[in-house]
Amino acid sequence: MRATVIELILRFILGGLIVSFFAIIGDVIKPRTFAGLFAAAPSVALATLGLTIWIEGKLYAAAEARSMIVGAIALFVYAIVVIHLIMNHKLHAASATICAIPAWLICSVGTWFLVLR
Repeated sequence: MRATVIELILRFILGGLIVSFFAIIGDVIKPRTFAGLFAAAPSVALATLGLTIWIEGKLYAAAEARSMIVGAIALFVYAIVVIHLIMNHKLHAASATICAIPAWLICSVGTWFLVLR
């Protein structure tokens, strides 16, 4: 379904408010390295889910939430592999992130087959 102009404006406003809220939380929490963590992904996910519930309904939003969880699991595995490659094999960050892409792909497709299909 194509988003209307009103939906896009609402998504922009709601996303901005939630991003601002999480940025404030990230600014208050110590250490400051958590600020980026709280400013980006959770706020965008919450804004998207809120609008999805409002526009498409709860069942569709539940399917979207499961997809977000699968994506988060794959991202977590990817991050662990990148950290392992950097710390134990002394790879540069760019090399490690490129080398870890197959781990992300295997995890995301595998989790999709196990959970979402």
